[in-house]
This record gives sequence, structure tokens and C-alpha cells, in this order.
Amino acid sequence: MGVRTLRNFLRPGWIALALVVVGFAAACFWVLAPWQLGKNSQNEHQNDLIKRAESAEPVPVDELYRDGRPITDAEWSRVLLTGTYLPDKEVVVRLRSVDGSPAYEVLTPFVETSGNTYLVNRGYVSPVQGTALPPITPAPEQQVTVQARIRASESTMPGREPRVEAGALQVYSIDPALISRTVDEPLAAGYLQLTDGQPGALGVISLPQLETGPYLSYGLQWLAFGLMAPLGLGYFAWSEVKQRRASASGTDVPARKPRERGKQTREALAASSTHHQSAAARGVIGSGPTGEHGANQKLTDRYGRERT
Repeated sequence: MGVRTLRNFLRPGWIALALVVVGFAAACFWVLAPWQLGKNSQNEHQNDLIKRAESAEPVPVDELYRDGRPITDAEWSRVLLTGTYLPDKEVVVRLRSVDGSPAYEVLTPFVETSGNTYLVNRGYVSPVQGTALPPITPAPEQQVTVQARIRASESTMPGREPRVEAGALQVYSIDPALISRTVDEPLAAGYLQLTDGQPGALGVISLPQLETGPYLSYGLQWLAFGLMAPLGLGYFAWSEVKQRRASASGTDVPARKPRERGKQTREALAASSTHHQSAAARGVIGSGPTGEHGANQKLTDRYGRERT
């Protein structure tokens, strides 16, 4: 590559294009593809936990909690606990959706016989008029034994603090730390989601479907885009070099204008048509000024007789 060609690629247009391509490729390899592949790995891990939890028998809650926190990979596992609900410290989660319909989820602290307090998700209730909070069936006051699934805590976005509305304390997410401060009750990390048919259960929240989604294919597509961008830049650069070399050696052939190409095509078609018409006229026996003499002359020539 000559100095002049190298200087051509140092123009602002080529530099800007190279920066865009490098930035896009870097984003594909280090941001976009890892993001999608990471979501795919998370979904696969969650599916494995759900499958394992479904095949395992429920165990006492103390076996899967250490120092007030669930042990690693304990989410979705079924646990048994005996104790009493604390209805006076109940909390409602607003802006939830169940099967595509608006719903409220009801959280009631549960004091286990060991003295630990867990946040129990009793299920959901559906609005009866618009989005208004409907009446909620109270939790049992006596001691009960319930079966529930361990779930991970949710986070609270800034500006979405707990509020009292329709006579109930309402929150936007299931954040045991925030709820603990709000109701002034120490709560273990995570929360417990009741299974079907348990004392105090409301509408049952079903398990998520076991599917990985399109994240793997999206991740592979971003990797492919990251490879195609530099290759495309290299192709355009090589085409530029070839064009300049051809121009320098004088071997490039100027392209004909569309009007000239169309004119030449029409002239060729007209000449071909005239030639066919002349050949057809000459091929008719007895036609033209020669008459019968011309026809006999052609027959004589055809059978190899000597012309007269």
C-alpha cells in the first residue's frame, strides 16, 4: 500500500467510519452479546432449580436458611414451617399482573415456632371495580403449618416508597428489608410463597414456564454482527484500493451511459428484424421479379445441375 493510498484512508470520512465500526464491534462482543447470553444462562439456571425443587420433598425451613438468609440455590425449594400469622402487619403489593390481568399480592409476616419471622406471600386478589383494592380474606389467627416456596427478594426503585391507600399499607415490590423497616418487624431475607391449598392461601401464583426464550439466538446474532462489521469495513477498503490502482494504471473501463446502451440495443434489434424480413422474402418460391424462371433456376442449383 502506497503512501498516497494510506493518506486517503486518513481522511475524516474514513476515520469516522472506522471509529463507528470499532465501537459497534466492541459493543457487540463486550456488551450486547454477553447481556443476551447471560440472560439465557439465568433462565437455564432457574429452570434447573424449579425442576430440582419439584422432584424433592418439602423440608423444614431451618434446613435451607442460615443466619436469616436462604442458602445458595435454595430458590423455588419447598419448605414447611409452623407458626402464626401477624395480620396487623400485613402489606399489599400493588401494580401486579397475573395471567395478563391486574392483581394485588398479599404479604403477611409469619412467626415460626423457632422465633424467626418470615414474609409469606399468601397469593393474589383481583380488583372487582376498576383497579380498586377488593376485600381481603384475613389470615388464620391460630397456629398453622404451611408449605411454601423460597423466593428471592425484589428491589425497590427510588421514589416508590410504601404508601397507605384504601385502608391498607401498599408497596411496589417484595422487598423484605424495606417492609421490615416499615412495619417494624425483623424479617428474614427472601420471602415464602404459599403453594395451593395451604391455610391462609389466596389466589395461587403458578410457577413460571420452563423455557429459555430467544436469548441464546440473540446473543449469537450479536456475535455475528460484531464479526461482520470489521469484515465489511475491510471489503470497502480493499475495493477502494483496487479502484485507485486501476485508475493509476489507466485500465479502468468507463461505464456506458444508460441512454447509449439503450440506443445500441434498439439499433441491433432493428437490424436483426430487417435481416429476417429480407431472408423470408427471398425464400418464397415464385415470388419477386424472377417468376417461374427464378424458381427453375433455384431448383436447378439445388440438384446440382449446370446453370444456363
